[in-house]
Amino acid sequence: MKKRVFLLIFAICLGVTAFKIVPFFQGEKAYNENGVVDGNSSSENMKKVEIPEEQIYQGNLLLVNSKHPVHNESIKSDIINLNARDELVKGYRMFNSEIYLSEDIARKFSDMVLDAGEDGVSSFLITSGFRGFDEQTKLYEQMGSNRALPAGHSEHNLSLSLDVGSTQGKMEIAPEGEWIAKNAWKYGFTLRYPEDKTDITGIMNEPWHIRYVGLPHSAIMKEKNFVLEEYLDYLKEEEHISATVNGQEYEVFYYPVTENTTINVPANLRYEVSGNNTDGVIVTVFPDNA
Repeated sequence: MKKRVFLLIFAICLGVTAFKIVPFFQGEKAYNENGVVDGNSSSENMKKVEIPEEQIYQGNLLLVNSKHPVHNESIKSDIINLNARDELVKGYRMFNSEIYLSEDIARKFSDMVLDAGEDGVSSFLITSGFRGFDEQTKLYEQMGSNRALPAGHSEHNLSLSLDVGSTQGKMEIAPEGEWIAKNAWKYGFTLRYPEDKTDITGIMNEPWHIRYVGLPHSAIMKEKNFVLEEYLDYLKEEEHISATVNGQEYEVFYYPVTENTTINVPANLRYEVSGNNTDGVIVTVFPDNA
């Protein structure tokens, strides 16, 4: 997909132009004794969806760190060896022939770096993608706790993250690093471990490590300078936000999930449900034409 489709202009007034708490369900959100979200449930434009408890551990917004491990059901199911898929290796090179990644994430990454190429930035290199638990254990043993996380506590075990380098030098100073820092949010990616958030993430600055969260989340995180820990806390506190990105309005909701939880969702709009890997789910409602 070409740049003209993805140019979500970043100035706050043109990028994420509004955050407001509005009653999407025509009334205050409330939970009855069965865990059902009360609201405009009788509307023909709404439908009820049951959220199983395991949904907490599935989706693009999972928080994985030293306190919150990867669950088996969290791992993306479309993991491929990029070396076997030439059509997905466009706009970048690979460090070796054993780079694995979610097919969906690989396609999104390729779209992004092809657009970067139109800006004259074209020396991207994937150095690491998905890692299985055994590979993560070996890495942890080799590098130690200061430079690696134990198996199950690395985002690389999800296949939502990848390490991106440059053939021109370190990402801190390479044009590729600068371009990623400025533009990755437009494509649903976020810099997961920035220098000014080490006290929150517990991880040193890693300008090469990007994580897919999807729109509008990456735009909100960029505008508010949030890392994932802060963003999920923000959603939990607000419960509902409305964000306008490039003129299109998205609705985002947080719901705690118990054993039996039912929520109302729009019957005529696309929506996605992602767990947070701790205690609930985030429902993202997309614009009509998204």
